Amino acid sequence: MVLKMAKLNFKKTSNIIFENSKSKFFIFTMLGVLIFVFSYNIGIFWDNILFVSKTGNYLYNNNIFNWNIPNSLDAGHPPFLGFLLAIFWKIFGHKLWVSHLLMIPFTIGLLYQIFRLAFFYTKSYFLSILSFILILSDPTLITQLILVNPEILLLFFFFLAINSILNNNYYLKVFALFFLSIISLRSMMLCGGIFIFEVLNLLYINKKKIKSIFTVKFFVGYLIASLPALSYLIIHYINKGWLISHPNSPWAGHRNMASIEDVFRNIIVLIHRYSDFGRFFIYIFIFFSILKFRKIIFVKNIKQLFLIAFLPVFIIVFTSIFSTNPFGHRYFLTSFILLNFLSFYILTNLYKHKKIIYILMLSFLISGNLWIYPRNIAQGWDSSLAHLPYHNLRKEAIHYLDKNNIKVQKVGTFFPNSTTIDNIDFNNDYRLFKHFNGENEYILFSNVYNLTDKEYNSIDNKYILIKSFSKNNIYVNLYKLK
Repeated sequence: MVLKMAKLNFKKTSNIIFENSKSKFFIFTMLGVLIFVFSYNIGIFWDNILFVSKTGNYLYNNNIFNWNIPNSLDAGHPPFLGFLLAIFWKIFGHKLWVSHLLMIPFTIGLLYQIFRLAFFYTKSYFLSILSFILILSDPTLITQLILVNPEILLLFFFFLAINSILNNNYYLKVFALFFLSIISLRSMMLCGGIFIFEVLNLLYINKKKIKSIFTVKFFVGYLIASLPALSYLIIHYINKGWLISHPNSPWAGHRNMASIEDVFRNIIVLIHRYSDFGRFFIYIFIFFSILKFRKIIFVKNIKQLFLIAFLPVFIIVFTSIFSTNPFGHRYFLTSFILLNFLSFYILTNLYKHKKIIYILMLSFLISGNLWIYPRNIAQGWDSSLAHLPYHNLRKEAIHYLDKNNIKVQKVGTFFPNSTTIDNIDFNNDYRLFKHFNGENEYILFSNVYNLTDKEYNSIDNKYILIKSFSKNNIYVNLYKLK
C-alpha cells in the first residue's frame, strides 16, 4: 500500500514538474552542469587526442578557419569539434575545463532530445523518466558524456533530426541534418541512413504513396542538409587529392577492403560490440519477446523503433563489416540507445511483471561499467566507466617520474599515452613520451592500453616492475629495462 502511494505521488509530481517547460529546462540544464562538474578535470582520452587535442591545437595555433590540416593529423574527418574548441580556447583560455565547458550545451540538448523521444512514444512523464534512466545507464553513453568528444555533438543532432521527423518539423529536421553532416565521416553516413529511414517510415509505417514522398520540398531539404558535407569533401579532395586515406597516412592500413576472413571476423566483432557491457540482456529480452508475443508485438510504434534503431546505422554497419578499419562501440551508439528504449517500450506494453525485469535491465547495464577483461583481451576502454581511475593514476605516475628525476623522454609508453602531456591535460607541459620499442630504458604501462601479445611478452621478459599505482582493478605500472 505504501509503495503504491509512493508510486502515485511520484507520477503526480513528475507530471507537475515536466509539464512546465521552465522546470524541464532547469532539470536538464542541472544534469548537464552536474556532468561537467564531475568530469571537468578528466583528460583527453583515446581517439579524442587526435580529434580534440591535435586537430584543435593546430587550428588554435594557426588559422581557425583554415581546415586544410596537415596529412599527419588528417583522418579524413572534418575538424568540426577542433574548430569549435579553438574558438572557445580563444575566448576562455586554452584549458582542459574549457574543453569540457563546450560540451555542456550539446550534453543538455542530447539529454532533452532523448527524453523527448521517450515521451513521444510513452505519452507519460513517469514512464519517460524511467526509460530515460535506463538509457542513461548504458556504459558507452554515460562514458561519452564525461569525455570531450565529437560523439555527443553527433548524438545531439541525430536525435534532433529523428524527433523532427517524428513530429513533422521540416525546418528543424533540415537544421539538424545540416550540422550533423559536417561533424565526421560517420555523421555523414548517419545522414544517409536517416534519409533511408524517413523514406521507409513514410512508405511502410505511414502508408504514404511514393509520389507524395518524393516531392521537390523533400529533396531540397536533404540537398541543403548535405551542403556542408559535400563542400568539405570537394574542397578536401581538391586540396589533398584523396578523401579517406592516402598511401602515407598513419591510418592507411586500416582503410582497405576486407577479405572474406576479415568479414567474418568483423561480424563477430560487431556482435560483441552490440552485446558488450551488459547489453546482451537487453537483446535477449527483445528476442524472447518477439518469440513470446510474435502475433501481437509488431504494432506501429515497435516497427518504427526497429527502423530507427537499425536503418540510420546501416551504412556504418556495412562499411565496418567490409573494411579493415577497426570499429569501436561508440560507432553504434545511436542504435544502442534506441534498442535500450525499445526494450523498455516492449516491457511496459506487453509484460505484467515489469519491476523485476526493469531492475534486471538496469542492473546489467550498470554492471557493464565494472567489466574488466583479462590482460590479453582487448577492451573498449572509452566505452565504459571502468577506465575512470586511470586518469588520476597516470598523473600520480608522472609525479613519481618527476620526483625521482626520471626524464619523460626516456620513458616508452603506448596509445593513448604516447603523446605530449599537454595533449591530454592542457597544462602547458610539452614533454613527449616515447613510443614503446622494446629497448626503452623505462616504460609506463596501464591495463587500459590494448597491447599485442608480442608487446606483452617483451614487457614480461625484458623489464622489471619498479612502481605500481592501482585503484579499482585499474593500474599504471612503471618498469625498468633489466
